[in-house]
Amino acid sequence: MLERLLTAMMEYDRGDAPRIQHFIKVHEFARIIGKLEKLDEHTQFILESAAIVHDIGIHMAEQKYGSSSGKYQELEGPAEAEKLLNVLGWPSDVTERVAYLVGHHHTYKNIEGMDYQILVEADFLVNLYEDNISPAGQKHAYEKLFKTESGKLLCRTLYPAVCGL
Repeated sequence: MLERLLTAMMEYDRGDAPRIQHFIKVHEFARIIGKLEKLDEHTQFILESAAIVHDIGIHMAEQKYGSSSGKYQELEGPAEAEKLLNVLGWPSDVTERVAYLVGHHHTYKNIEGMDYQILVEADFLVNLYEDNISPAGQKHAYEKLFKTESGKLLCRTLYPAVCGL
């Protein structure tokens, strides 16, 4: 099922190679962290589904607000995610949680649930690189946002500056 979602999301972002590559990387980091953290199968499926569609609101945000800002993504993304997941026949409980995660993935306070925490960490693992964040910024993100042992390990591996190296 996830392969169908991946290809549908690639079609949704057709011609936008940077965004397609972004969600593929976020999905893979989320998948890895979820497996290492031993999520149950249902939560893993929610996490991976959310990782694939987490930025689905960008195009609508740019059209409506002229901005891809996280707050606009959170406003526009849930409805877009629900539409896509409903077309693909996703279970309603999964669709509901994915829409919630899409609508909160740029909100870093009151993170509830391992799926939410891992999605934030996976997105940050990619954004630290794609946004060329300074070593000080990497260290700050590591200290403030990373909670899972697996996410911390990946962050330290990718960005040695978080360890002061």
